[in-house]
Amino acid sequence: MNTAQLAKIFKALGHPTRIKIVEHLIDINTCICGEIVNIFPYSQSTISQHLKLLKESGIVCGEIEGPKTYFCVDKAVLNKFKQYIQNL
Repeated sequence: MNTAQLAKIFKALGHPTRIKIVEHLIDINTCICGEIVNIFPYSQSTISQHLKLLKESGIVCGEIEGPKTYFCVDKAVLNKFKQYIQNL
């Protein structure tokens, strides 16, 4: 994992709502964007912006299926990040 990717991950996890989204996705293993909006007291556009940053960091991946977008945590990226943190 290079420093640019690490910086993106740290930035993505630099907001409490994004951390909560990642924790939620880990708990349920998959999710639909609309469901995430119902869980948090934020607008669709705010949640979409948080998900966009999480996707750009590589922590979250999304799959479009018809009108819905499914999001899940990329466990390989999360495990590499975890290894990096443990080695600090």
